[in-house]
Amino acid sequence: MEFASSVSSASFLILVALMALAWLLKHANWYLYETQLDEEQRRSLPPGDLGWPFIGNMWSFLRAFKSSDPDSFMSSFINRFGRTGIYKAFMFGSPSVIVTMPEPCRRVLTDDEKFEPGWPVATEELIGKKSFVGISYEEHKRLRRLTAAPVNGHEALSLYIGYIEENVISALDKWSKMGQIEFLTQLRKLTFRIIMHIFLSSESEPVMEALEREYTTLNHGVRAMAINLPGFAYHKALKARKKLVAIFQSIVEERRNQKETKVYAKKDMMDALLEVEDKNGRKLNDEEIIDMLLMYLNAGHESSGHVTMWATIFLQENQEFLQKAKEEQEEIVKKRPPAQKGLTLKEFRQMEYLSKVIDETLRLITFSLVVFRKAKSDVRINGYTIPQGWKVLVWFRTVHLDPEIYPNPKKFDPSRWDGYTPKAGSFLPFGAGSRLCPGNDLAKLEIAIFLHHFLLNYRLERLNPECATRYLPHARPIDNCLARVRPLSSPSA
Repeated sequence: MEFASSVSSASFLILVALMALAWLLKHANWYLYETQLDEEQRRSLPPGDLGWPFIGNMWSFLRAFKSSDPDSFMSSFINRFGRTGIYKAFMFGSPSVIVTMPEPCRRVLTDDEKFEPGWPVATEELIGKKSFVGISYEEHKRLRRLTAAPVNGHEALSLYIGYIEENVISALDKWSKMGQIEFLTQLRKLTFRIIMHIFLSSESEPVMEALEREYTTLNHGVRAMAINLPGFAYHKALKARKKLVAIFQSIVEERRNQKETKVYAKKDMMDALLEVEDKNGRKLNDEEIIDMLLMYLNAGHESSGHVTMWATIFLQENQEFLQKAKEEQEEIVKKRPPAQKGLTLKEFRQMEYLSKVIDETLRLITFSLVVFRKAKSDVRINGYTIPQGWKVLVWFRTVHLDPEIYPNPKKFDPSRWDGYTPKAGSFLPFGAGSRLCPGNDLAKLEIAIFLHHFLLNYRLERLNPECATRYLPHARPIDNCLARVRPLSSPSA
C-alpha cells in the first residue's frame, strides 16, 4: 500500500514537473524578449505567439510549407487572433512582426526612415553581406543607380530584346527535339544564359552549368534555419556559396587582367562594377563585386524561369485564356511590316492581354513570399507597436491570396485585371519602395518573349500533371515539370 502510494506521489510530482517545464519553455521567448520592453510597449504589441525557445514558430512554418497547404501557417494566426493584419511571432531566430494587409505592407516597404533591411542570418551569409541584402541605405542607392541601368529602362530592353528572342527560339526548337525534359530546369538554364550575357558577356557552357548547379543548392538554404551541420540545407548552401565565390573570384581576376592589357573591349555589368567610384574616389573591392554579382545572377534567372514555367502551365490548363493570348500574338505578327525581323519593344508594349496573364501568374505564384525589414525605432502601425530592433516580415503571399482583394484568389483568371488597378500595397510581386526589384522590367520582357513564341508555335504536354507542388524555396512541381514540348504541327504521341 505504501509502495503504491509512493509511486502515485512520484508520478504526480513528475507530472507537475513536466507541466512546469512545458510552461517555462512555452514562455521562454516571452521572458527573453517581451519582458525587456516597457509596460506601454508590451501592452501595444500585436497579437500573436512567440512559440518555443530558439525555434519559435519555425516548425509550424516549415511544416505548412512542406505540406500541400502552405497558407495554413498564416491561417492559424488569423483563426486564433482575428484578421488584424499584423501579428507577433518568432521567425528565423528573431522576435518578429508579420504584416499581411496592403497598407501596413506599403508603409513598411516605403518608409526608409523607420525600416531597414532585416534579412535572416542564412540569407545574409549566403547572398552576401556586401550585396543589397546587407548594405546601408546610402550605399544601396548609389549601387542601385549603377546596376539598374543595364537591366531596366527603354535603352536596356531594346538592347537585349534581340538576344533574348534568338535564345528563346533556339531553346524551344532544341527542346522539341529532346523528347522528355524537365521544363523548369531547361527554363532556368535559358534565363541564366540571358543574365550571364548581360552581366558578364559570357556564354561559356562549362562556367554556366557549374554556376547554375551551385545556385540550385544555394537557394535551398536561403530560407532555411541557419544550422551549419551536415545534412541541413544551410550547411550544403554554405558549401555552394564557397564554390560560387571561387568561380567569381577567378572571373574578376581574369577581367582585371584583360582590362590592364587592354584586350577587352566589351562593356557589361562587370566592367561597370570594376570602374565605379564613390565621391572619394574609392572603388569596389573584390568582395563587394562578387556579392553583387552573386545576388544579381541569382535573382535574375530564378524568378523569370519559375514564373515562365507557371504561366505556360496555367495557359495550357486553361484553353480559353490560351486561345485569347495566342490571338493577340497572331494579331501582332500580322500587323508587322514585311521587312521587320523579330519582336520590337513597341510590340511588347502592345501585348495587353499577355501582360495580364503575367501579372496573374505573379500574383498567384508569389515567387518571393516574404521580404524582411527591421524597425530602426519603435513604430506604430494600425494601433500596434513594432519595437525597435524587431524584424518585420512583409508577407506578400497572404496579400496576393486575400479573397477580399482578389475574389476566388486561388483561381488563375487573367480577366480579373480587366480595368482593375490594384491599390498601393495590394500587388507586390517585385516589392515596393526604394528597394523595388531592379530587374522587374527585364523579367517581364523575358517571360513575354518566351510566351509569344511558345503560343504561336508549341504546346506543353506534362507527363505528371497531377504531381504535387513543393513550396520551398519557391513553388514548383516536385518533378520540375517533366514534360514534352511539341510543335503545334506535331500530333500527340
